[in-house]
Amino acid sequence: MSTEIMVPNNDDKNIATVTHLGGTVFSFIPALIVWILKKDDSAYIADQAKEALNFQITVLLGYLIASVLAWVLIGFLLYPIIWVVNVIFCIIAAIATSKGETYRYPFALRLIN
Repeated sequence: MSTEIMVPNNDDKNIATVTHLGGTVFSFIPALIVWILKKDDSAYIADQAKEALNFQITVLLGYLIASVLAWVLIGFLLYPIIWVVNVIFCIIAAIATSKGETYRYPFALRLIN
C-alpha cells in the first residue's frame, strides 16, 4: 500500500465490502475479479481486493494443508476451524470497509503486492 491517503466514496466502500464477504462463499474468485477489473479505478478498491485475495489464498493453502493432514486424521479437525476463522475475519473486514477503513487480515500471507 502506498503512503497516500485513500478516501473512498460510497461505491468504493460497497465494492470492497462485497469483495470481502464474497470470500466466505466463493473463495478467492470475487477478490480476483474485482482486483483485475477495478485495480486501476480506485486505490482503495485495489488495496482491499489485494488484501482479500491474499487472505483467501492463505485460507486455500490452509485447506490444502488440512487435506494432507486428513491422512493422519488431524485435518478433519482443521476444516471447521479454518471455515469459522474465514467467516469471522471476512465479516470483520466487511464491517471495516463499509465504514471506509482499510482492513488488514492478521494471518494473511502477502503474496500479491
